[in-house]
Amino acid sequence: MDRLPPLRLLTVFETVERHGSMRAAAGILNVSLPAVSQSLKSLEDHVGVALFDRSSRPVQLTSAGQLLATSVREGIGLIAESIDSIRAMAADQDRALTVACTVGMATHWLMPRLSAFYGEHPEILINVQAMPSDLNRPTPGMDMLLRYGDGRWSEGRTQVLFPERICPVGKPELVEKMLRQDAEITSAPLIHVEFEGARHWAGWAEYCRARGLPSPPRRGMRFNTYVQAVQAALAGQGLMLGWRSITDQLVADERLVQWPDGEIDLGTAYYLTVMPQAERHPACGLFTEWLLAKGADHQP
Repeated sequence: MDRLPPLRLLTVFETVERHGSMRAAAGILNVSLPAVSQSLKSLEDHVGVALFDRSSRPVQLTSAGQLLATSVREGIGLIAESIDSIRAMAADQDRALTVACTVGMATHWLMPRLSAFYGEHPEILINVQAMPSDLNRPTPGMDMLLRYGDGRWSEGRTQVLFPERICPVGKPELVEKMLRQDAEITSAPLIHVEFEGARHWAGWAEYCRARGLPSPPRRGMRFNTYVQAVQAALAGQGLMLGWRSITDQLVADERLVQWPDGEIDLGTAYYLTVMPQAERHPACGLFTEWLLAKGADHQP
């Protein structure tokens, strides 16, 4: 850092260069003309070369001065942008909340509804952290978590968002064809979702066991997110286990259909956890109330 001159000297230099004269810079900086001249001389002593050609009127930058002027303009501009960003971040802290959930929950449940919240509260900013796997533990910066399970978490205030259900779903043409043929579910191409930390999400083996059906074959397509699995089901590539948080709207839109009488209740639900530091946030109460209302609308 010893290579850098004092910032005040660079400020004087940039002002002179920008306004074209030392007299104008003195007026803008509210200092005397000799003070400006002395600052420029100190800067030249620090750099070791002349920055202005004083033989011309008005004085002109030397090639070294032009090089320094370009760097100073860029540097001051970058500093100004950084300060603006810091101020914006500080202002956003009072109106922004960070909500974390899985990619599937964000894609198929939260994001389609979030525009309605913005319509009611445009002054509040919701940052969504879509995680590739379940949120067993919150990480720093998370204000709220939407999690699937049994609700036995102790990090913050946890409330039921809506109970989950599970039912095989598929493209209407595929399901209709299987029903006409009186085929068993397990005879269809099955779409599996397997990812780290997903053991509490029931798979085809758990579903068949709960229904008293034969064990499903191991063959079938495998994905590590429900977003991929949904795309495969929409393409007619097989049946997937449809969770209400992920496939209910697709079923309502008739893009997917449920297997008749195939729904089961595993006693699990989606929960909203509000972290202690978020309780003091001005927007926390409003967004919590809105989420719980949307969850109530999603009751079976």
